[in-house]
Amino acid sequence: MSNKKKGIILCILFFVLIIVFLVSIKVGAVKYSFKEIIYYITHNTKDNNRAIIYNVRLPRVLLSMLVGITLALAGIILQGVMRNSMASASTIGVTSGANFAGYLFLVALPMYSSFLTISTFVGGFVTTLLIYLLAYKNGSSPIKIILAGMGVTALLNAFADLIKVFFPENLAGATSFLVGGLTGVTWQSFFTVLPYAIIGIFLVIFIPTKMNILALGDETAQGLGLNTNRFRLFLIVLASLLASSTVSVVGLIGFIGIVVPHIARILVGNDHKYLFPATILLGAIIVSICDTIGRVIILPAELPVSIIMAVLGAPVFLLLLRGKKEVTDVA
Repeated sequence: MSNKKKGIILCILFFVLIIVFLVSIKVGAVKYSFKEIIYYITHNTKDNNRAIIYNVRLPRVLLSMLVGITLALAGIILQGVMRNSMASASTIGVTSGANFAGYLFLVALPMYSSFLTISTFVGGFVTTLLIYLLAYKNGSSPIKIILAGMGVTALLNAFADLIKVFFPENLAGATSFLVGGLTGVTWQSFFTVLPYAIIGIFLVIFIPTKMNILALGDETAQGLGLNTNRFRLFLIVLASLLASSTVSVVGLIGFIGIVVPHIARILVGNDHKYLFPATILLGAIIVSICDTIGRVIILPAELPVSIIMAVLGAPVFLLLLRGKKEVTDVA
């Protein structure tokens, strides 16, 4: 595929993102026209419609897009690190570490719930470093990181389940965090994730060439002057920051880090110069669509976006498993 065609695909995805953004704000228990949406966003009126659009739907739609961006970026980065299209934030224990830290914090220090974001962030970050240290012996390798991640993830998930069994009353008020959803999010939730999304997008601007070199294999990459161990550690830390920031606000939402990068590769190929922007746009589009479906499918109630993502993402995941070459190689 020519670079011109890839550029056209990116432009189409950007156009689709704008449409999804407007439609996501438009639909719901109360429907609005596009004209009304633009009016209430740009005019500070004392109106219930303004409150619904500006204070409820707008931050939710924007946050859903940031969630898609951060988790999809974490997925594509980790797949590059592992050279494995099945890698994601959950593979190396980021989400399980953040999840366990959140449960533990809600049980041990419920009176300091405002610090929940910090606790889950620290949990995901520390877990990532622990897995990297466990896998590091005369240099890290993708297979050792994945195996260490599987072991630590299983252990932390077991501890999290124990907390849910023995302290259900302490977790009763954290349904959104436990299930993984965007119910009740505010502008504060959006601005919590925003800095990490900006950091992630800014840093990926400078690493596509190195990511392409890393995909050639460690020996070739080192021969071309890339310090693979140092670069791999940097990428793992970056991915953990992106994923942990999202988990700390909206809980566990699976399959994004696997499904979105896979679709992006189908559309633009393996060159990270085009793969990164395609992943960013697709992540924002897909999560926003799934959250919108969850909001309107059983009105006036709603389904968490994690459930919609699981229903749609699981079949794609199973299809990936059937393609052995795709599962083990993204180069």
